[in-house]
This record gives sequence, C-alpha cells and structure tokens, in this order.
Amino acid sequence: MAENGHSDPDGAAAPDPDVRFGERPLAQTVAAAAAIRRLSGLLLAQEHPHPAVDTMLARIGEWERELAAAAPPDPTPRVGDAASETQRVYLDHAFDIGAFNPCFPEYTFDHLDAETANGRITFPLVYEGPPGLVHGGFLGVFFDAVIQQQSCAAGLAGKTRSMNIIYRRPTPILVELSFDITRSVQETGIESTARLTRDDEVLCRAVVQTVAVPLARLSTSRYGKRTART
Repeated sequence: MAENGHSDPDGAAAPDPDVRFGERPLAQTVAAAAAIRRLSGLLLAQEHPHPAVDTMLARIGEWERELAAAAPPDPTPRVGDAASETQRVYLDHAFDIGAFNPCFPEYTFDHLDAETANGRITFPLVYEGPPGLVHGGFLGVFFDAVIQQQSCAAGLAGKTRSMNIIYRRPTPILVELSFDITRSVQETGIESTARLTRDDEVLCRAVVQTVAVPLARLSTSRYGKRTART
C-alpha cells in the first residue's frame, strides 16, 4: 500500500492530476484506520472485561471532545458549486477506501488495467458473520469497491445500477484470498464480473452493471479542496 492508501499495482496507468474524486486522506487518518481496525478485532476477541478497555473508554471521551472542536461545523460533504469551507471535506472514495476508513475492507491490487484486474484480500475479525466466516453483506461492499476502483483507474466509471452475487462457498476470515475482475464497456454501460477465490476454488461471484461516464464529468471542480491550515 502506497502513501495515503493508494496502491500502485502492475499495469496501472499513472493517475491524471486533473481528475480527482475528493481529497486524499491524511497519512495520520490512514494510520489511525489500520489501528482502529486492529483494535476492534481485539475487542471482539475479549472473553472477559479488561482494565485496558476502561482506560481506553476514558481517553476516547477526551479525544472525541478535542476532535469535535477541530471539525467543521457542518457535517455534510464539501461537494458541488455551493460547497462551503464550513462543510466537511470529502475524501476520495474511488481508490483504496479501506485504507482510510476501517468500515470498508482493505485490499491490494496486484494487476490493474481497463479489461482485467486481480489482487488479494484478508478479511479481519470485524467482518465476521457466521462463526469464522465473512458476513455476506460485506462481500457486496468489497465487490463494489474493487470494481469501481478498476473503472475509475480506467477512466470511465459511474454509479452502480445492479449487483448480482452468487455465494458458492463460505468465505473465511483471517485467510488471504484472491480476487479477479473482467470488465467490458457495452452500449448500456459497464459490465464487470468479479470472483473471490481460495486456492483456485471460487467462493463467490458478482456481476455488476454500472453507468459509464467520462471521469472529467465526475470529478474536477465538483469536490471542494482542503482548506489552508491556520
């Protein structure tokens, strides 16, 4: 994972500096997201109360007050012609969203081009549903994230129209899994087929239809920039 959560897979084109989907996350935010994800997993694994959790809860209240005082007064995202500095800056959700938001899966692309992509993911404990297995809803979030990232990197993307997931085998947590995507641009939009596999066994498969819009119409001045630090 490269700086601020952006991966640099084989075959990926250099990002266009004029195309943006929001601000890059702070390196501090990326580091905190990873720590929060690890900490959440440890909390879920505790069998009995622990004094460290009491200490953590006391400090969290203090941190929450400090961060709230520094946050913009308006929690709505800074997007569109009417964007204001009083609103929250919108972070780039097109690339590696799990790197800065612990509520999303974190994954790695090994290869990425306009037609095909593949990579790896290990779902941690926080995504558990049935014992030792990934909750099915998180698999939908994962597929949507990696498919949209490929389309954004390819220069043609848009909102998800439909997603059909076929669950063939239970998907384990805490095990490195592989994924691959094939993508084609059609008259009605983009169709992507993605698979999640373990040792060449297909665990689940998703067929996703999305809108096809040039990135220049989705980005540029639409997303408000981070304010200057005072």
